[in-house]
Amino acid sequence: MIVIENKLHKLETIKPMKKIYIFTAALVLVASSACTTFNPNTGETQHSNTKTGAVAGAATGALAGVLIGDGMKAAVIGAGVGALAGAGIGVYMDKQEEALRKDLEGTGVEVERVGDNIELNMPSNITFATGKATINPAFNSILDNVGNTLAKYESTIVHVAGHTDSVGSAEFNQQLSVNRANSVRAALNARGVISERLFTTGYGESLPIADNATEEGRQQNRRVEITLQPVTK
Repeated sequence: MIVIENKLHKLETIKPMKKIYIFTAALVLVASSACTTFNPNTGETQHSNTKTGAVAGAATGALAGVLIGDGMKAAVIGAGVGALAGAGIGVYMDKQEEALRKDLEGTGVEVERVGDNIELNMPSNITFATGKATINPAFNSILDNVGNTLAKYESTIVHVAGHTDSVGSAEFNQQLSVNRANSVRAALNARGVISERLFTTGYGESLPIADNATEEGRQQNRRVEITLQPVTK
């Protein structure tokens, strides 16, 4: 059971979301495999906004439609957040990506560009203790950097997704993932990101990225992902 919510909206449960998310991720993986560039400033391989093909764009659009509906976008714009249009969207996200890569270099947080979206993957070894939703003290400095950058780039919606491994009951893991996402949301809000831009989802153990049969795999699955989506007209 997956629920997206923010301060102004409490939306209905979205059961088809898992299938759409997985399908979209597969499309993005195929399309983006040939659309990477090397960033000499950070030493990281990153997705090129200018090289991403039509399939990746369609996949990203599908994911954006799932994550952020028209009602959410309207609330963000109603809060005074400016909308982007045309070529300015890519340029705006390029600058935000560059700032995040610089701020997060060496922290263990992965920064990935998928079309016009930016994804931050925050693994459990820097975020939360096992089975807990209280932010690790060492994670606060990372959130300082992320929050400061997001506060400067106001024309993006911030979707925080919590994930767990498969240890324990599905019900416990679902609630744990929600609690973790909400903890990060509260931390970013405290750092100047207005609440109308912040949305959370708990995926529980439903979307693993590694094998839960190994400790290494379980550690990768215990994560928080932040997707930054431009507010468009």
